[in-house]
Amino acid sequence: MTPADLSRCVVSAVRHAVEDGELGGIVPARVVVERTRPGGVGEYATPVAFQIAKGAGLRPAQVAEVLARRLGGVAGIERVEITGAGFLNFSLTSVSAARLVRDVRPLAVVEVPDPPSGEPREPRERLVRAAVARIEAAQGVGPGPEFPIAPVARRDGDVLARYGGDAVAWAVLTTPARETPEFSDTLLVQGEGNELFRVRYAHARAHALVRNAEQLGFRPEIGDDVDAPALLRVLADHPLVLEAAAHHRAPERLARHLVELADALLDFQYRVLPQGDEKPSAAHRARLALAEAAGTVLAGGLALLGIDAPTRL
Repeated sequence: MTPADLSRCVVSAVRHAVEDGELGGIVPARVVVERTRPGGVGEYATPVAFQIAKGAGLRPAQVAEVLARRLGGVAGIERVEITGAGFLNFSLTSVSAARLVRDVRPLAVVEVPDPPSGEPREPRERLVRAAVARIEAAQGVGPGPEFPIAPVARRDGDVLARYGGDAVAWAVLTTPARETPEFSDTLLVQGEGNELFRVRYAHARAHALVRNAEQLGFRPEIGDDVDAPALLRVLADHPLVLEAAAHHRAPERLARHLVELADALLDFQYRVLPQGDEKPSAAHRARLALAEAAGTVLAGGLALLGIDAPTRL
């Protein structure tokens, strides 16, 4: 089971509990499932019991007990636990690399037009609202109400002139809307200390791996012969990150995820192509497919943030 499957399973469990009379209220169209924070229980967690408790006329813990009983026997869910006042926590069985690559590819390339400009806004506000609108549209979520956005501390013209549009967008969109973004010369450095550079470089490396493989006479081929737990874990979280970014209207969640994905891909890249006299094998083709999928996800994520993703750096 993938994390995205888990989100759908939770919605299904709520729906069936309502239909069977165990719970009352309205079945939510979406349920936010997020990776458990360090030190937490299980791998993933959801506060859905709090979301529907009032409509059900029950305490969140009672709602969580109903859902835990229904979800405990679902294939792919290894364990369900209740923590706090009603949080549901899950441990999942492993998902195959081939299934994961197939699932993330359709989610990675999203063509969403820029939202209407409307009334003139302060540049940071335009960047944040445009990114939120793209993410919401990609998730099929309608535009929500206005929300406060702290202004840029410096004169916008000076910031744009010094750092350029993409670097300014990255600095703005990696900062929560209520906080004031900071700009430094790190944004201009093409090195490991610049997160935007790492994300773009990882995307470019994915393209380079595919080009190099073609020169060696082989192409990506989806398969399960891939030992890349860190990269697989981050890719598996991609659908949930998009849902959470749309739900919380927080593009910084997507930006943080792209950095994590880029770092995992850059660590993995050295194992993709044959070394020395080694001949290309099914394992190499599967690793290449995984790297290509990660690069596509990086490009799609940058596009949702309104940032260019060059294929060569």
